[in-house]
Amino acid sequence: MANAAKTVGRRSSMDMTEGNIIKLIIVFALPILAGQIFQNLYNSVDAIVVGRYVGTTALAAVSASSDISHLLVGFFTGLSTGCGVLLSRYFGAKNYERLHDAIHTALCFALIVGFCMAALGIVATPLLLRIVDCPADVYAEASSYLRIYLAGILFTAIYNVGSGILRAVGDSRHPFYYLVISSIVNIILDLVFVIWLQMGVMGVALATIISQLTSVTLVFLQLTRTQDVYKVILRHLKLDRELVSEVIDLGLPAAIQASIISISNLFVQRYINGFGSSAMAGIGAAKKIDKFVGLIAQSIGQSATTFVSQNYGAKRLDRAFKSLGICMLINFTMIAIIGTPIYYMAEKAVSIFTTDPDSIAYGVGMIHTMMPFYFIQSLNALFANATRGFGKSKIVMFCSVFGMVVCRQIFLAITMHLNYDVVNVYRGYPFGWACAAFSVMTYFYFAIWRKHRHELKKSA
Repeated sequence: MANAAKTVGRRSSMDMTEGNIIKLIIVFALPILAGQIFQNLYNSVDAIVVGRYVGTTALAAVSASSDISHLLVGFFTGLSTGCGVLLSRYFGAKNYERLHDAIHTALCFALIVGFCMAALGIVATPLLLRIVDCPADVYAEASSYLRIYLAGILFTAIYNVGSGILRAVGDSRHPFYYLVISSIVNIILDLVFVIWLQMGVMGVALATIISQLTSVTLVFLQLTRTQDVYKVILRHLKLDRELVSEVIDLGLPAAIQASIISISNLFVQRYINGFGSSAMAGIGAAKKIDKFVGLIAQSIGQSATTFVSQNYGAKRLDRAFKSLGICMLINFTMIAIIGTPIYYMAEKAVSIFTTDPDSIAYGVGMIHTMMPFYFIQSLNALFANATRGFGKSKIVMFCSVFGMVVCRQIFLAITMHLNYDVVNVYRGYPFGWACAAFSVMTYFYFAIWRKHRHELKKSA
């Protein structure tokens, strides 16, 4: 493999250890942001089609299932992010033989875990819906949707790790192309299955997993047909014991972090469900809109992980730290540009999903409460991903769980006991972001910045 890596043809990977930092971050981050926008777009189209052409209870059913599906999707997103740290480090250090072995181990691990998760999710669907206290009037539709959706979780596992491999070596363009294609497939199938064939929420779920299969097929073809350093050779798929340990050490904390936060959101969903199907539908719509702004922090954060990991592997600490200020400036600017019009046009945005006045009121209330605090979410995402880029994945897990699970649940338990008002549910989100951001920024300053600043002074 070492020789193969030297005979690379047309490269799609990107070395971030040399060149203009601002340009590299923007060129790398934009396809990630655009891809996530398209992914969120087809998830939103699911909700729009259901809300407009099936009804409020159907939209409530999809909304009730969303946090459950995010539980497993988040696991594999976290796993791919953690694996990406390891892969970026090997790529930055030009250790292509080790990179090859790590890629094949990560894919094999994802296949095994994805299959197990899909089987477990289908069997546990009734239990998961009981955890969120799904109301009786939406239970049947939520159960049908969730079972079909979770059957395709294996595709999600392979896609997330596959696209994570591409991003780790600096290729954010191909995952973007594949998300665009799968989004178009999903939208077309939504319209066919729901409007033409009248399949209801089952049609939306089927459209989703078929689009996921499309993206998996495309990313797998890219990995197996490329002549770049990340080429996948099927017969080389195996679990290397030492590398599995490294994948688990870096990937599993990020996966567990995402899953625990999703589990916490299931209990938040219980509070929401207690206000009825209109609240479920309206807040579900607001969450879809919320994600468009949240994607900014996620995209810049993922860029920071790859950039920091590659430069840390190449021992370019000056570039690793300098990138944080640039990422922060980009983050704040884009949040202001996108978040401001959404805040002032919240009613029109929510009404795209539903025409029910009560649902619209709930959605608008959530957007107006949360939107001013997105700069806190961006700080948390940036420093959490940068800390992960330095190989401290477990610390990020503890800080995120502390802020967005423990602190948020304590806040909700106290405030909802004192005043059972849905506004307290809205406030719980930025409160959790703030606690998590404070924790991870404190750790970053004392354990990473202060540790390496003397090395920076010597190299200056």
